[in-house]
Amino acid sequence: MNAYTLFKYCKRLLGMLNTLLAKTEIRHIGKGSRVLPGNYIAGGQWITIGRGSVINTNVTLTAHQVFGITPLKCPIISIGDNCGIGAFSHITGINRIRIGNGVLTGMAVLITDNSHGDFDREQLKLRPNIRPLVSKGEVIIDDNVWIGEKASILPGVHIGEGAIIGAGAVITKDVPPFSVVVGNPARIVKQMK
Repeated sequence: MNAYTLFKYCKRLLGMLNTLLAKTEIRHIGKGSRVLPGNYIAGGQWITIGRGSVINTNVTLTAHQVFGITPLKCPIISIGDNCGIGAFSHITGINRIRIGNGVLTGMAVLITDNSHGDFDREQLKLRPNIRPLVSKGEVIIDDNVWIGEKASILPGVHIGEGAIIGAGAVITKDVPPFSVVVGNPARIVKQMK
């Protein structure tokens, strides 16, 4: 066995061991899915991953249960079947994030349904890390969406089926199905009728 083959074998074995460890932290991981080493997971009891998906290295998955005036609501992060979440990405939810089947992300993608506080003078006087987490709405990403490297998907957004999100795009509004969006703020540059 040459050194490269041994390296690939060890890498695969490490990935399998890490997935077994992640199964103790995450509510459900479907058959054939892999969670690669170096990830940070918080609130795994509210996270599900479908079949055949890959969560690459150094991904942060956080689901936070937030106390507020309304009854306590459990956050939901669901990642569908056959998805690929790029290395160094961050998915964080206090409300609901639903990622459909066949979604692929580049590296360092942010998907969030929350922020630290509202744009309120009293809250802005506080350090950001002690401001209350608030959600302006859930994030829904339909099937077969491609999200380019370093894109940011912000609260209250619905991305339609087959959409392409350009690298570095900042998504603050809904994206129609089968469209291409780029820029900050993102704008539609192509759409299939």
